Amino acid sequence: MLQLWVTTHHMRWRIAISAAIGLVSGWFCWFLMVHFHQDAADFRWALRLAHRLLARENPYDTPLEQYPLTAGLFALPFVRLQPELAAALFWGISSALLAFGVTRHGYHRLLIFLAYPYWAALLTVQWSPIIAAAAFFPLLLPVTLAKPQVGLPVFLTRPSRRGWAACILVGLLSVILMPGWPRLWLRQMGGYEHFFPLLVLPGPLLLLALLRYRDRDARFLLLSAVMPQRWFFDSFTLWLIPRSQREIVWTVFFSWGAGIWRWYHIPHSSTEVGRWTVIFLYLPMLLVVLLRDRRSNVAATPASSCSPQV
Repeated sequence: MLQLWVTTHHMRWRIAISAAIGLVSGWFCWFLMVHFHQDAADFRWALRLAHRLLARENPYDTPLEQYPLTAGLFALPFVRLQPELAAALFWGISSALLAFGVTRHGYHRLLIFLAYPYWAALLTVQWSPIIAAAAFFPLLLPVTLAKPQVGLPVFLTRPSRRGWAACILVGLLSVILMPGWPRLWLRQMGGYEHFFPLLVLPGPLLLLALLRYRDRDARFLLLSAVMPQRWFFDSFTLWLIPRSQREIVWTVFFSWGAGIWRWYHIPHSSTEVGRWTVIFLYLPMLLVVLLRDRRSNVAATPASSCSPQV
């Protein structure tokens, strides 16, 4: 009876805290969109996909549309709203789901919201928070298809029959609605500015994660490092790696090195962004993986290791 009460009490607190984070972050996102006249920032491209899908028009008639059609499917619930409100609701829901997921393993993991990539993602209304949330909820795994270069590492390291089945259904639905979209989307990739963390100096150091190849976090780090990325916000999913309060605090601390650098510099190439991404975001995560006690990886319980639900 006592255990049931504790579990119920814990769940209520998780729901309340997650809702508060969702409301505050959503309001702040709305304020930024309105104050800086950002429309819906980068989320407008998903909204555009949804609008074109409803109008039965080709959404890839401009090289600027670089999201897969699956992103448009997830934007459909927001398509009738004002852009600023649509962006705010999307961001608030993403943040709330992520908060609810991470608090399953302790409230200290809410510290990941202090990481610089989260705030960089907020300014442009990115998909990385909800993709990170998909690591905790198998039925949310299809959102990894909205931005595959960020979502694929989550998809591959969080195996779930229900999640993968949901991904197949969403993929099939998108092809039924517009059979030729994968070919049209791939044509857009020529204009995608990107870098590969593993190939940007000192990125090759990330291969040291192979020393812990049995550790899912090490595999996740390497998979993320071989994906094409554009900006610091794409790396927010790396905060699925740190578990303890100390690991989170130190990785959050170093992440702001990228923020400080960006404040004083205008990058002239994606390679330049990639170098500082590796230094301030990827290498601290590599140290977390390498310095973590091997016994904690082997003996970790499902709660501490974020093991997937199948």
